[in-house]
Amino acid sequence: MKSETEDIELLARAIMAEANDEAAHWLQEAKGKAEAVRRHAQQQAESERKEILERAKQDAERLRSQSSATAQLKARSLQLEQREKLLDGVFSEVRKQLETVKNRQDYGAIATMLAREALTQLQVKQAEIHVDDATRKALNLADLSKELNGQFSLGDPLEEGTGVVVNAASGKLSYDNTLETRLSRLQSTLRSAVYKVLMGEQA
Repeated sequence: MKSETEDIELLARAIMAEANDEAAHWLQEAKGKAEAVRRHAQQQAESERKEILERAKQDAERLRSQSSATAQLKARSLQLEQREKLLDGVFSEVRKQLETVKNRQDYGAIATMLAREALTQLQVKQAEIHVDDATRKALNLADLSKELNGQFSLGDPLEEGTGVVVNAASGKLSYDNTLETRLSRLQSTLRSAVYKVLMGEQA
C-alpha cells in the first residue's frame, strides 16, 4: 500500500504535468495569435505602402501633366504674342503706305468709289462730304450728284486721314470711309489670311 507521501507526490506531479500542458497550450495559442497579429500588421503595412506609392505616383503624374500643360500654354501664348507683334508691324507698315495711294493715276476713281460707298451706306440724297486736299482735287462731286440723284456738297477739310467722311441729317448720320478706317475695319478679318501669307501658306 502506497504511503500518503507517495500519493501526494503523484498528485503533485499530475497537477504539474497538467499545468505544464495547459501552459504549453496557452503559449502555443499566444504564439498563434501573435503570428496572426504580425501577419495582419505586415499585410496592412504592405497595403498602406502600396497605397502611398500609388498616391505618390498619381501626384507625380498630375504634377508632370500640369507642368507639361503649363509649358504648352506658355509656348502657345508666346507664339500668339509673336504672331500679334508681326501682324501689328505689317498693318502699321500698310497704314504708313496709305499716304501714297493718293499719288496713283487712278485715285480719281478711288475717291469716287469711297464717296459713293459712304453715301450708299447712309442711303441719303443730301449730305456734306469732308475730304482731304488730294481727294478734293480728285473727286468729281457734280458727276457723283448726278449719278446718285442727290445734292452733295463739300464740307470742311479732314484734319487727318485720306478719303471721305460723309455727314447727313444735320450730323446725326455719319460714315467714315477714309482709307485708314477701312483698313481698321478689315484688319480683324484679314489677320488670319495675312499671317498665312507671311508663313508661306496659302491664304
